[in-house]
Amino acid sequence: MPRTLLLLSLLGLALATLVLALGIGSASFSLAETWSGLMGNGDPLVRELVYGVRMPRALTAFGTGAALAVAGVMLQVLLRNPLADPYILGTSGGAAAAALSAMAMGASGLLLNGAAFVGALGSTALVFGLARSGGNWAPGRLLLTGVVTAAGWGALVTLILALAPDASLRGMLFWLMGDFSFAQNPWPIIIIAAAAVLAGLTIAPALNVLATGQDQAMLLGVSVVPLRISLYLFSSLLTAVAVTTAGTVGFVGLVIPHLVRLLVGADHRIVIPCSALAGGTLLMAADLLARTIVAPQQLPVGAITAALGVPLFLVLLRNNQSIKD
Repeated sequence: MPRTLLLLSLLGLALATLVLALGIGSASFSLAETWSGLMGNGDPLVRELVYGVRMPRALTAFGTGAALAVAGVMLQVLLRNPLADPYILGTSGGAAAAALSAMAMGASGLLLNGAAFVGALGSTALVFGLARSGGNWAPGRLLLTGVVTAAGWGALVTLILALAPDASLRGMLFWLMGDFSFAQNPWPIIIIAAAAVLAGLTIAPALNVLATGQDQAMLLGVSVVPLRISLYLFSSLLTAVAVTTAGTVGFVGLVIPHLVRLLVGADHRIVIPCSALAGGTLLMAADLLARTIVAPQQLPVGAITAALGVPLFLVLLRNNQSIKD
């Protein structure tokens, strides 16, 4: 598929999904009613639901999905491992352990978000420090350190859940599996995701070279060590912001980069923006399903992304030789 056509198609799909997210819910509206609400006309209840409830939630989901997808692209280049995703290096585990500890102590709002962000960055620093060997960070060592650290955080999260009071347990589980119920201001994550795309486009030529191998990149004049450090820190920051915003939402950063590369190839000048659009659209659609499948009851959005991501990744694994090798 031509690249421009794919970008326009993904943009159109994102806008269509946004319109559906604004009009469908426990109270559904026609396209005309939704448009009137967007324009500030029509029923005040429609305007309130569209602008006050559904728009912030949908845009937050889009920004989170875009950030996770871009982080996934960067980590797969950094580690040269097709199974790398934003959660593989323990960032989400540190955020989850810190956030659930804060919840158990009665924290909420900014305190909860702050705890999650500090936990994510603290886990990143821990992995970064432990994986350092001889002044360098080998991809294999970094990956193994992250996996072991993530397993440790998982054990701590299990312990926190086992000791948590029953009154807090449901909220903890929803946060752990991804939840946009309390989304109010989507612009920070939208701005961060947009900045990530712009930064990714700036270094896309270097990413193309690095993806062929470290030695090849050094021969072609790429400053490999600073680039790899930047990729690690940048992807960790994106993951920390995404986890702080929505909790743990899996498979977006793993599946979307593979799907985009299957459609457009490995040129990161197109992979990065397409991944951002596709990741944001996927998570926005998953959130729409999470709040409508058994409405008025809501499901954790992480359960929906897993249900969509597992079969999709297995299909990609079966049909795409580059994932197997």
